[in-house]
Formats: sequence, structure tokens, C-alpha cells
Amino acid sequence: MMPTPVILLKEGTDTSQGVPQLVSNINACQVIAEAVRTTLGPRGMDKLMVDGRGKATISNDGATILKLLDVVHPAAKTLVDIARSQDAEVGDGTTSVTLLAAEFLKQLKPYVEEGLHPQTIIRAFRTATHLAVSKIKEIAVPVKKGDKQEMRQLLEKCAATALNSKLIAGQKDFFSKMVVDAVMSLDILLPLKLIGIKKVPGGALEDSHMISGVAFKKTFSYAGFEMQPKRYENPRIALLNVELELKAEKDNAEIRVKNVEEYQAIVDAEWTILYDKLEKIHLSGAKVVLSKLPIGDVATQYFADRDLFCAGRVQEEDMKRTMMACGGSIQTSVTALTDNVLGLCEHFEEVQVGGDRYNFLKGCPKAKTCTIILRGGAEQFTEETERSLHDAIMIVRRAIKNDSVVAGGGAIEMELSKYLRDYSRTIPGKQQLLIGAYAKALEIIPRQLCDNAGFDATNILNKLRAKHAQGGMWYGVDINNEDIADNYIACVWEPSIVRINALTAASEAACLILSVDETIKNPRSSMDGPPGGGRGRGRGMGRPHAH
Repeated sequence: MMPTPVILLKEGTDTSQGVPQLVSNINACQVIAEAVRTTLGPRGMDKLMVDGRGKATISNDGATILKLLDVVHPAAKTLVDIARSQDAEVGDGTTSVTLLAAEFLKQLKPYVEEGLHPQTIIRAFRTATHLAVSKIKEIAVPVKKGDKQEMRQLLEKCAATALNSKLIAGQKDFFSKMVVDAVMSLDILLPLKLIGIKKVPGGALEDSHMISGVAFKKTFSYAGFEMQPKRYENPRIALLNVELELKAEKDNAEIRVKNVEEYQAIVDAEWTILYDKLEKIHLSGAKVVLSKLPIGDVATQYFADRDLFCAGRVQEEDMKRTMMACGGSIQTSVTALTDNVLGLCEHFEEVQVGGDRYNFLKGCPKAKTCTIILRGGAEQFTEETERSLHDAIMIVRRAIKNDSVVAGGGAIEMELSKYLRDYSRTIPGKQQLLIGAYAKALEIIPRQLCDNAGFDATNILNKLRAKHAQGGMWYGVDINNEDIADNYIACVWEPSIVRINALTAASEAACLILSVDETIKNPRSSMDGPPGGGRGRGRGMGRPHAH
């Protein structure tokens, strides 16, 4: 007698499980790594991505590329997530983290196919990561915080290493100084929001400069604006969220008037309200008036007659930066403009930059803040420059907070690989094979650096292995001379936290993908409607019939 088949899941549900499922997940991750593989390092290539609306983005930042790829494979999404977390946490090393995770899985694939239990692999990987992280901490070189000059040089080297693999590598000396200046000008907490980056098309890259203060683009203005003074020394600044325009107070109000006098009274009242507001601002002693809402032509003229400068429709983030830099607070009414709610700065002026005018507030007493004005030809180019600077700024922040560095260019990976390989020979059983596989996977970084630069990877890796075995701890790939070099002396430095974070994130992702052995796809979610909503195409709300 045939046993009755048990139907547990809805018809059309796609389930796949066991070893084939694991292998298919590992293959999906390989594909993701292929997408960003060639962008690693100073000789890495860039990717041009075009979205549905035809907007083109040129980038070689791993996180940006993976964010713009619309990945649907559930396992491969994990790699996108770790690249994002690396970007948020450290700012750089996003391509490395994706490559490492994919390479870990690639080295494990034969073991999975032979039926080794995933939990054994995961246990070995956790041990290996723990050993690798403690080794990094042990050999990282601490930074001397006391000596300002030495600290500054170190930060510039770290910024230059981060910019090495970007489009603007040619101007890395110019930009690394600017980035270090920007980060050094912040206070102890190093808030990223206080570094503004404004992109102005036109001009050369070298025309980019940094202003220690707040800068924002001149806003839309009315007649009378040109008569206002364009520079002040030590002005008081009023930050408002008030509309200074003639406008019926209630838009849809209906007012019945018997005669012209009554109508005139209403119009007069409106003018009186506006002039009352303006007079209060004038009497408060503020010289620069910034508002988030529009400032109309009457108000502009009024301020011009009294030698005040005003700008309406200022963007919210610029208002907030001005408030944090110059003190004061954003007011929603003009009744209480006392001295303690007005900001103060040493110098205000309006300057022409390229085709636009910018308002600069310099010498802000409260917070240390700065704005970097980027120049450059194409829009995509300035956007990529902004992303590169963001990476460098994050790296410098990390180097200040975590005071130890390691040598980049594949040096630290080779050292860890040698250390783990030696360790694996001291332990018996399957763990030996797995920790050996982990050690081999770490070599992907120097290998890929060689491949991207067009070198003979096998030859250079053999040299590196020999050098590390003789105790050349900081030897890595020398991109300029197709050889190996001591990257610590060559000043290719990275904060050790970048590598620690990359290793832990990559091995966590690999363990996560290994621990999944079954995928169940719900058939409903692949149809047009929202899953479980039951309101796809043609399924109405079920209107009640009229009987």
C-alpha cells in the first residue's frame, strides 16, 4: 500500500535543501565578488553603473557598487550587507571585505561537497578569526599621541593610503593634507556632520579648497538683494524658521466686507504684521538673517535699506551646521530675539566660486567646523571625489580614535596567513585542514592586488611567502616596481581597526552562509501583489453589491 503524500506547504513553493543548496549559495557569493574584484587597490579599475532613469555613476568603492547593484539572491545579499556595515563602521576596505568573505567560501567549497558538517567548519573559522584578530593587535604599531607633528604625518599617510586606490590618486598629497586639516579642525567627538562637502562644477581639481567655517550656496533672492552689504566683521546672526512674506494668514478664509475701508483695514493689518516682524529683527541687532522659509521682496528691500544681509530658503542641514558652529538657536517666531539666541561669527562674506555665489561664515566660536569646496569637470567625477574624500575622512577619524596602524598592500594578510598556517600544523584533526584553508584564503588580497596591476601573481606571492617565513613581517606588494617591498617603510599604512573589522565581518558572513541549509521561497511573494496582501492585480477590495 502506498503511503499518503503529506502536502505541507502551498503548491508552487520552491524548497531546496542540503549540500546542493549550500554550494549554490557559495556560487552566488562568488558572482558578487567577481563584480567588485577588479576594483581593489591602486591599479583597480572603475565601474560605470547606469540606473533605470539613465543616471550614470562611476565608482570603484566596493560599497557604492554593491549598493547600486540590485541583488536579489538572498545569500548574496549578505555580502552586500557586510560591505555596507564596513562602510558605515570604518569607511574603507569595503572591496576587501567582500573579497575575503567570497574567498573563505571558495576555499571551503570542496569540504562542503565532501560532506563535512558545516558546524565543524564554523567552529574552526571562529577559532581562526579569534587568533588572527589577537595577532593583529599584537603586531600593530601604536601611534604616539603626544607628538603633534608625528601624529599629523601619520594621519596624512593613512589618508594617502585610502586615496591611493581612488580616481584622485594623482592628487593624493593635496587631498590628504586637506582631509587631515578638516578632521583636525573638529572637536574631540569628531562628528562627521560638521564637515560639509559642496560640489561646484568647473575649474580644476587643484582649485578645491577648505574653509574653516560654514559655507552654503546663495539662495534664491528678490529685488533689492544686490543693495545689501556682502561682508561683515563680527556680525550677529539670526537663524529663523519664519516666513517673511506678504501672504493672507489663512489661505481659504472667507471675509465679508461691507465697504472699501474695511477691506483696506485688512490689507493694512497684513502689512503691519510683516513690518512688525521686520522691525523686531532689525532691533535685535542681528546683521545676518538666515531663514529656512522664503524671505519676500518687501523684506529684502527693508533689510537692504538698513544694511542687513538676508537669505531665505536655506537648506536645513546648512542651518543646523551654522547653528552648531556659530551658536544661537533656530527661532520659529521673532518675538524673543535676545542676545543668547543669536549666533556670532568673526567674518561673513559672499564670494563667487565658479558659476555660483557662496556665503562664507568664518571664525565660528562654538564648534569647530569646516566646509570643503570641491571643483572638477564632470559631475560624476566630482561625485566620485566626494565619495573618496568621505572614505579618507573616515579613515583619519578611525586612526585618531584607535591609535595603532598596520602596513597595507597585502602585508598584514600575508603575515596572518603565515601565522595561521604555522599554527594549523600544531593541531590534529579536521581543524588543521580548515585553519589551513582560512590561511590560504587570506592570500586573495595580495594576489588580487597583483592581478589588477597586471603582475605575475604566483611569482610575487612566492617571494612574499619566502620573505615572511624569514621574518620580514611588513613585506607586501610593491605596485610601482612589480616587486615586494617593506610597506611599513614605504608608508602604506592603515588603521588596524580596518583590518580587524574586515576579518570579523567577512568570517561572520561566511559562517552565516554556511549555516543555512534550506531555502523556502513563498510562491505568493513572486507574484505581482504584495506578499500575503491578497490585493494583486484584478483582486479588488470586494465592494458590497447594491441589492
